[in-house]
Amino acid sequence: MGATAGAEFRTIQQAIDSAADNGLNILIAPGVYKEKLAIVQANISLIGTGRDPGDTVITWGDSAKNTGSTFKSGTVTVTSDGFEAENLTIRNTWWDDHPNPDDASQAVALQLSSDRAVVDRVRLISGQDTLYAASLTCRGNTSTEPCDASRQLFNDCFIEGNVDYIFGDAKAVFDHCELNSRQHPTVMITAQSKHFPEENSGYYMLHCSITGTDDGNRVLLGRPWRDYATVTYFDTDMREEIAPEGWSDWDGRLKTANYSEYDSHGQGANEGRRDVVSPLLTPAERARLTPGGLLAGNDHWDPMAQVERLRQLAR
Repeated sequence: MGATAGAEFRTIQQAIDSAADNGLNILIAPGVYKEKLAIVQANISLIGTGRDPGDTVITWGDSAKNTGSTFKSGTVTVTSDGFEAENLTIRNTWWDDHPNPDDASQAVALQLSSDRAVVDRVRLISGQDTLYAASLTCRGNTSTEPCDASRQLFNDCFIEGNVDYIFGDAKAVFDHCELNSRQHPTVMITAQSKHFPEENSGYYMLHCSITGTDDGNRVLLGRPWRDYATVTYFDTDMREEIAPEGWSDWDGRLKTANYSEYDSHGQGANEGRRDVVSPLLTPAERARLTPGGLLAGNDHWDPMAQVERLRQLAR
């Protein structure tokens, strides 16, 4: 493992800790790295240099059950802006290491509270609460104060889990990702947590696929963790059977959630007959359903340009 500055480190965390204020591109050689990473420095890039994401694996096995909190369980925890990950796997092995149903627990693979974050060609694997795609920006705001949540792009990723396995209040785009259901009696793909109407957050699944073994799972597109949970599925290949109603309630919040689904196809599609009715898209709204259109913000951020940069570095 090394860094673009040419230094060599024994662990990934050592490389992270060495970063200057302007960040660091960390090139990680193929292998399995049993580390629990904490990233507080801005502009850290973790870049696997193998042929594919499965060649470089960062793995740990904590959960809420053994640490006392979901938010202490993450294999990789990021609380700084400008994070990037490319061509690697982040795994939480709790569900593999503890197959007894009595040990089922929240077990985060990637806990990400970062603005202008890009995660490209990354495999995120756990059971419950695999990915915390969240924001620190809007914490403590009142319901009358406009607030822009952290912007995050997940591009060409594989994300596996079962209960609420993508959760939090980021403004996150999932572009051409595979969402893979792990065996569980009831699978909830999302638990978005937009807190109030003026919070600019939501999950946008663009051109994704929903997969998984059909073992009698009841698969739902999401449930509202907070009152104004916002999730849109656009052009989704639903290869796995989805519960006909599509969405699940949580303490009566379904009536205030903002859930929508457009152009679904595959065996799980049931468009127009879900429990939640999707408003019609205007041509302008449809054209905006791109990573740049949704995430540019006032600073005109171009997340796809960062994807191209990361892929060059991974070669």
